[in-house]
Amino acid sequence: MSHRCRVVVLISGSGSNLQTLIDGAADGRLPIDIVTVISNRADAYGLERAARAAIPTRVISHRDYPDREHYDQALAALIDDYQPDLVVLAGFMRILSEAFVDRYHGRMLNIHPSLLPLFRGLHTHQRAIEAGHGEHGCSVHFVTPDLDAGPVIIQARVPVLPDDDEASLARRVQSQEHRIYPLAVKWFAQGRLRLEADGIALDGRLLHEPVRVRPDESLPD
Repeated sequence: MSHRCRVVVLISGSGSNLQTLIDGAADGRLPIDIVTVISNRADAYGLERAARAAIPTRVISHRDYPDREHYDQALAALIDDYQPDLVVLAGFMRILSEAFVDRYHGRMLNIHPSLLPLFRGLHTHQRAIEAGHGEHGCSVHFVTPDLDAGPVIIQARVPVLPDDDEASLARRVQSQEHRIYPLAVKWFAQGRLRLEADGIALDGRLLHEPVRVRPDESLPD
């Protein structure tokens, strides 16, 4: 992109992934401008993170609308006011309607705390432990109408240790989220990452499988 990528971030909670984007934009690692942070919850701590960084914030509660479709229409109208190049879901705890997702096709990213397609939905860490998996992790993907089923761009893997509980595993996975989500956003902002009709293109080449990293590895450029 010839200009800095305009990013709208949607949150519902603490906003730790939002913070990594704020920090990356502030120190020049990410060629983005976070033009607003929108939450469906007024008590989301991520709103405070944004306010500290002088980023405009908006709250649009789903409780003020009769159904998902009306809420998503209002949310889309608010997002469009900011003319974003990219919409980033950072712990936005809403299932989005097909019309909403289609509106931002190819320019909406999400991060999910599992190695997709494993463990779509909630409680991923506990489910990985209960399934006896030796590895767990997180995935950045383009958002499509099917929940947590969009094409995966990059994954980070962590071992599941014998003494892990849900909280300890979640902490290690989250540390990897903070590594790979800014990287995927950077690739998009640089014009290197695109969702094409036949799959994900990175640097002009189709990805036949996600980029995969481990905690002890340096991230790719």
